[in-house]
Amino acid sequence: MNFTFQSKTKTFMGSKCIFNNKNEFLKLGKKALIVTGKSSGLKSGALIDVKKILSDNGIVYEIFDSIENNPSIENINDGKTIVKIFSPNFIIGIGGGSPLDAAKAIAVLATNDIEPIDLFDNVFLNKPLPVVAIPTTAGTGSEVTQYVILTRHDLKNKKSFGNEFTFPVIAFLDYNYTKSLNSELTIFTAMDAFSHSVEGYLGNRSTVICDFIALEAMKIFGECLQSLQNAVFNDVIREKLLYMSYLAGLVIIHTGTTSVHSIGYSLTYFKNIQHGQANGILLPEYLKINYEYATEKINKILVATGICSLDNFSTIIGKLLPTNVSLSKEEIELYASIAVEQRSISVNPRPLNKEDIKLILSKSLND
Repeated sequence: MNFTFQSKTKTFMGSKCIFNNKNEFLKLGKKALIVTGKSSGLKSGALIDVKKILSDNGIVYEIFDSIENNPSIENINDGKTIVKIFSPNFIIGIGGGSPLDAAKAIAVLATNDIEPIDLFDNVFLNKPLPVVAIPTTAGTGSEVTQYVILTRHDLKNKKSFGNEFTFPVIAFLDYNYTKSLNSELTIFTAMDAFSHSVEGYLGNRSTVICDFIALEAMKIFGECLQSLQNAVFNDVIREKLLYMSYLAGLVIIHTGTTSVHSIGYSLTYFKNIQHGQANGILLPEYLKINYEYATEKINKILVATGICSLDNFSTIIGKLLPTNVSLSKEEIELYASIAVEQRSISVNPRPLNKEDIKLILSKSLND
């Protein structure tokens, strides 16, 4: 049995965990840049809590609250300007995957004299500033991963970077900060986390310990499935969803994702389908096309989630993620051409070609 496992992020989970561990901020310095979106940090209550802790501890802070959904390198460049002027000791990312990823990118730019486009070289002369990650959604797992995913308008796609130095140093997981999410976004982000666990489990880079964690995440998804279908979320369910997202993040640290993410990026970029929704829409056909190559594992996914069959899974997804989006032949051709060039296609359980990807797209959105 051979495997490597690492998690470089010190994680605190629980209600009011940032107040119970406020001394962690003091260890990082006396100046902080808070990176967040236009509303998520404020609506969740996380921004108010963080500001109080920083003020009470004499930590000077500046707020950059202009992070876009699916932030672009142009958006990150705005953050670079601010971080260079303010010169903080550390960065606090508050929000969903977009602000957390942006915080990691800005942390690299703060200590390296490079342009945002150079981030994708993934080689940095200087270590990034420390990042504290506070998620307000339960989906991306970005609070514990090294990955930074940014929109590249020049490529009409998303592209990622990340290495051993881009992990957040601390993550605070408080389900209270997810309670401001509406039911739709709660479902979408849950599907993103579930997709991470499924792709990590089925991908060719899976390991025995990652498989164990992924199955636990999928079991939690199954426990939350009725609530997701009813769109009713109490504190227990919200904490379970946040824990599932965390576990799935631990999985993809080591495994990355597979074709679901590669294909889904175009649905987000061109059709404005939310990332987690795009992943979820593609999952039924993804499992079906890979079934012959990963039969035992896919059967274990069904058992873990309490879903009786792949057809039943398709029905559940159809009800959870209804969409009226359909694709033209030209769009399918374009999206498949973009996806087939992505690295993650190569770790898919079944080797996929362009025609396979076109079939997944067609069956997922046009059938």
